[in-house]
Order: sequence, then structure tokens, then C-alpha cells
Amino acid sequence: MTAPESLTEPGSNRTVLLTVTCLGQFMVLLDSTIVGAALPDMQQRLHTQLTGLQWIVDAYVLLVAMLLLSGGVFADRFGRKRVFLAGVVVFTAASMLCSVAPSIGWLIAGRVVQGIGAAALSPASLALLAAAHPVPQERVKAIGLWAGFSGIGLAAGPLAGGILVDAFGWPAIFLVNVPIGAALLLAGLRVLGESRNPDAPAIDIPGTILSVLGVGALTYGLIEGGSRGWTSPAILGTFAAAVVFLAVFVVVEGRGTAPMLPLRLFRQRLFTVSNTAMVVVGFALMGSSFFFSQFFVYVQGSSILLAGLQTLPASLAMVIVSPFAGRFAARHGFRIVVTIGLALAGLGLLALGFVHADTGYGNVWWRLAIVGIGFALTMSPLTGAAIQAVSPQEGGLASGISSTTRQIGAVLGVAVLGAIVRTRQAGGASFEAGLDSAFVAAGVVTLAGAVFTGLWLVRSRPAEVSAPQAQSPTVTTPS
Repeated sequence: MTAPESLTEPGSNRTVLLTVTCLGQFMVLLDSTIVGAALPDMQQRLHTQLTGLQWIVDAYVLLVAMLLLSGGVFADRFGRKRVFLAGVVVFTAASMLCSVAPSIGWLIAGRVVQGIGAAALSPASLALLAAAHPVPQERVKAIGLWAGFSGIGLAAGPLAGGILVDAFGWPAIFLVNVPIGAALLLAGLRVLGESRNPDAPAIDIPGTILSVLGVGALTYGLIEGGSRGWTSPAILGTFAAAVVFLAVFVVVEGRGTAPMLPLRLFRQRLFTVSNTAMVVVGFALMGSSFFFSQFFVYVQGSSILLAGLQTLPASLAMVIVSPFAGRFAARHGFRIVVTIGLALAGLGLLALGFVHADTGYGNVWWRLAIVGIGFALTMSPLTGAAIQAVSPQEGGLASGISSTTRQIGAVLGVAVLGAIVRTRQAGGASFEAGLDSAFVAAGVVTLAGAVFTGLWLVRSRPAEVSAPQAQSPTVTTPS
């Protein structure tokens, strides 16, 4: 099948295509960080507790995590342009729903729909980009720009969120997606050419449903356990259901002809260790960043705008360091770079566990920066390690699984660290003390991850790890 002209000829069409796909990923990543800046305002205006804030974040991340792999298969089978534009429409419409949500329940529902849109939009944008640049060198450059746009979205979120919430309130952080989505839809209809992979695998519907139910039940138990009681029948039943769903998922994936998660890949130690470490990264990074703005607002008394500025060192450090992580891995090997990154991030999180209401910002910002630098050193090399562990034909699948495991870790991080804070408060401790315990717990888990990768992550020859430089966009996938 001949590819459409806009996908094959260089020039203005390809430039516009690059802009459209990068802007789509920018919108998704902007949303992933801008929400954190608005959580204190949401809590006040929607009269919700910490549990509600956890659901606002996890409802989105859960759907992205569980549908990301299926979104990529959908794009290959049914058309990358079609799935990309469908994702744009769903994400934009859901953003409008979120902005007018009259209650916490409606906002969570909107976040669920947003997650569905992001899970379609993000992998389709990268697939369109790859199809438009068949020459490897050009593809690497295009992916680098895609990653750069993603990084800008990641860094802009806290500042943009602080400005918008301070001026207009939390609904504004969702309304900002509407003009971006409208522009993407109009431009995409005109300049994107359709492409698909006729040999793409079938959609694993049972695996997708079971994964959503299993991880969803586990998340519900972790988030609601603090308020309902960890030994209540409802919570114990939820955990039991999670075990059953996940066990059945493993059986189905092991027997399926085209599973969304081929379990045979985990027979490779490099693949298993890298994805396990990626769960730790998602857990500690997302779980801790969930509390950054809340710390500055509720503990140190900052305004929402100032809190947005104060959280910037972590995201800026990630954006600056991430492009170099692949090069460091190519020179020194996966094990050294990832282990150092996890150790730095763990130490930074432990240091955050000792900040208090009267700690000056000059003694806080560097701790956030160390956390950002540490995690920036881990993501691209871990994805590169997962890709190296499989055949070249399965590199895209390995990259998608790496992103998915990070998102699963993020879901669990928000749930578990939030449970730690609530449990401390239920025992009479202050919110500040609860946050300290959560940061320390995240640091301990991250340092344990550093020991794990130091012992088990296979050292690779430099020639084998040049690929991660092209995989840097996984640093910012919400996906």
C-alpha cells in the first residue's frame, strides 16, 4: 500500500505533521503535571479530603496505564490518524466535562474519560511520527523533538497551573486544553495522512478488561482502606477480588495467541529487572510529586501560584538531564547510570522527609532538584534495557510495556503514599508529619530499587545501548 503524500514527501507537510503530533503529546503531558498544582484549590472548592484528591489523579493514570498498550494496537490496526484524532476529541471533550464538573464524582468521571483519550492519543502520535520518517536518522531527530515538546509540557505544568488557578480557579487548568484540542483536530484533518499496519496483532479484549479490573480493585482498596478501615469486609473483599482478577489475567495472557502482555518476555532477566525498576520509578516519582504543591500550600503557607513556582526545580531538572541519560548509559552501561539515578532520587526523597514548616526555601529547592536529576537518569536507560532484552521486531512492544509499568507504579504510588499520610493522621499526627513519613517511605523504596538494579541489572556493552537516546520520549509519556 502506498503511503499518503503527507507521510512520504519532505517539506512543509512533514513539518506540520511533526508540529501536530508533538503538540498532542505536549497537551497530554501538560495535563499530567498541571493538575498537581491545582489540587489544593480543588480540595477547598470541592470540599473533598485527601481520598478525593487521590482519585482525581489515579482515575486518569489508571486508565492510561491499562489502555496504553491497547491504544497502540488500535492505532496500528484501525489507522493511526483515525485513532489520534479520536483521542484528541475524547481528551478535549473530557477536559470540558472536568472544567464544569459540579462535584468530585463528576470530576473523577471526567478524568477517567481523559485517561481513555490520552491512551489513544499518545501512542498514535508517536506511531504517526515514526511512519512519516522511515529513514532511521530522520526518525531519531523527529523523536527527539517529540521528546522535547513533551519535556516542555512537563516543565510548564506547575507554573501554568499556578498562574491559571490563582487567576481563575481550578477549572481553568482543564479549559486550557480546549483551544489546543480544537487546533489539533482542524490541523490533523488537513495534514495527517492515514497509515496502518495490516499485520498488527488482534486486540486482547479479555486481557485489557482483566487488567483494568485487577489494578482498579487494588487501587480502590489502597485508597479507601484508610477511611473505611483496613480490616473492613469491603476492603478485604476488594483486595481478594484484585488477587483473583490479576491471577486470571496471568492465566489468560499465558494462554492467549496475541496477548497484550506476552509473559514470555519476562523470562529475560534484563527485561524483568528493568520493568521492576520502572515500577519503583513510577511509584516514588508520582507518589511524591502528588504532595509537592500540598506541602508548600498547607505546610509552609505558600499561595498556589508560589507553590507552582516552588515545585519547578524537580521538573526542570528532569527536562535538562533526561536528554543526556541515554548518552551516559551508552558510555557507562545501564547498571551504573540507573543505580546512581535511583540512589540520588532516593536520597533526595529522604531529605524531603526532613523539611518542616519553618524550613527556608533555600534549603528545600536543592532536594527537589536532586530528586528530578535522579529520576531523569533512570527512565530512558531503563526503557533502553527493556528494548535490548527483546528482538528488534518487539522493540515497540517493549517500550510500551516499560511505559505501562511506570504508570502502574504511579497508580500505586499515589494510593500507597496517600494511605501512609491518612494512617498517620488517623493516629493523631499532623499532615506535616504524615508527609514526612510518605517522603521517607518513597525514599526507602527508591534506595531499595537502587540496590536491586545494582545487583541484578545486566551491564551492557556501550555499542548495544545507543538506542536509548532515541527512546528519551518515554521520560514524559503519560502515558
